Amino acid sequence: MNSVGEACNDLKKEYDACFNSWFSEHFLKGNTNDSMCAPLFKVYQQCVKKAMKDQNIDIQEVKKDILGTDNEKKIP
Repeated sequence: MNSVGEACNDLKKEYDACFNSWFSEHFLKGNTNDSMCAPLFKVYQQCVKKAMKDQNIDIQEVKKDILGTDNEKKIP
């Protein structure tokens, strides 16, 4: 799956590869320290936030809790 912004696709692939490696080689063996991929995630997250802003996607709207509320059933 691609990222929300085309410019972020390579960063997403790099982070996904790091996360998958960390998950299988560390997390599943009991090491829950996820600092290995944190720097990549930070750069990718900044790219996504910029892409959302460029596409006029309101981050606060994305963060809203909808599931399990009356708003879940409302038609936009």
